[in-house]
Amino acid sequence: MPLKPRQRDIPKIPGAVKFYKISAYVTGVMLLLLVFEMAFKYTPLQLEMQLGGEGGFLVPVDSITTGFNLSTAILIAHGWLYVVYLFADFRLWSLMRWPFSRFIVIALGGVVPFLSFFVESHMTKLAMREHAALVAEPTPSTQGAPA
Repeated sequence: MPLKPRQRDIPKIPGAVKFYKISAYVTGVMLLLLVFEMAFKYTPLQLEMQLGGEGGFLVPVDSITTGFNLSTAILIAHGWLYVVYLFADFRLWSLMRWPFSRFIVIALGGVVPFLSFFVESHMTKLAMREHAALVAEPTPSTQGAPA
């Protein structure tokens, strides 16, 4: 029999879903930026992105001397935002008391381009459907009460 969320955790679920939803979109967008950055840098183009430097927005690799290295900033930002995404994933997964395999599927959403958008949509609907069912079912304290 699958585990159900604890009664005391049911009110926390909508907030966890919202936090997960926001982190999934942010991580997904950052991952797409990272893919573009890597395509510029590691293909024959050999370009990096910079802000405010000489030579424009796209410059040859390792030639950023005066501007802000946007390529490195994207790498660092995605890494830290993925950590936040994993925390949001863990919070939702632990409140919902889902199987560990679902945690792994959600975590993969932050490393496979475009997957976070699809996983987020599916998991958000699933969590809110389960939450609605939990709210609708009678609690142990109200089951024996007269109507």
